[in-house]
Amino acid sequence: MTAQRPESLTEPLIPMPALTPEALRTAVASLTPSRVPAFVEDLVEATTGAQQSQSLAPLRTFVRTWGVFVAIQRRPSRAARLRHLEDVVSAGSEDPTDAIAEIRKIHAEAEAEAGL
Repeated sequence: MTAQRPESLTEPLIPMPALTPEALRTAVASLTPSRVPAFVEDLVEATTGAQQSQSLAPLRTFVRTWGVFVAIQRRPSRAARLRHLEDVVSAGSEDPTDAIAEIRKIHAEAEAEAGL
């Protein structure tokens, strides 16, 4: 008999939130509380940038960045795999081609999951 992983380990920790600053902040606080200050700082910078440039582009970039972050972090195995791949690339001790390709794939899957 093959051991199966409990369903709770394969499912996301939380549903994908709406792509609004408040919903994303709530998700970040739930998944990675230590990242809330960075989230708030990025939101302030995006808001200021949008006001100064009279463009929504900084806010769109903010939502895209944090939406992908949440989509990755809500699946612990995917987040752990991404951290490992980033470490492989940073270490520089082996050819990073495969790791970079997998990082791109993880980000593309997260974008799709977030509806971006």
